[in-house]
Amino acid sequence: QVQLVESGGGLVQAGGSLRLSCAASGLMFSAYAMGWFRQAPGNEREFVAAISRLGVTTYYTDSMKCRSTISRDNAKNTVYLQMNSLKAEDTAVYYCAADLNIDVVRGRGRSRYWGQGTQVTVSS
Repeated sequence: QVQLVESGGGLVQAGGSLRLSCAASGLMFSAYAMGWFRQAPGNEREFVAAISRLGVTTYYTDSMKCRSTISRDNAKNTVYLQMNSLKAEDTAVYYCAADLNIDVVRGRGRSRYWGQGTQVTVSS
């Protein structure tokens, strides 16, 4: 059974930083591209960042490109999202996703596996 478990969310002041983690189990982690998405209340889920299976290639949505870094540790079956200079508009539930196809975890399709999400709240 595949599980993606996010952690690291919380309440932070504007300008602060958070590091999200997503621990994967039940799949050959290094075979999967990984992505982060977010969904704010009343909005659709949107792509945030993605990383190729070996971590060589990364993608970001424009609003997070200069403020976040996605990385992975295949030995630990974990993907990370470091977010800096957080803004109130970054408030959302953040989800981890996995798929064999990097284009899918970039938002061009629906990823095969999803975590349950972790809440990020940025106070202004």
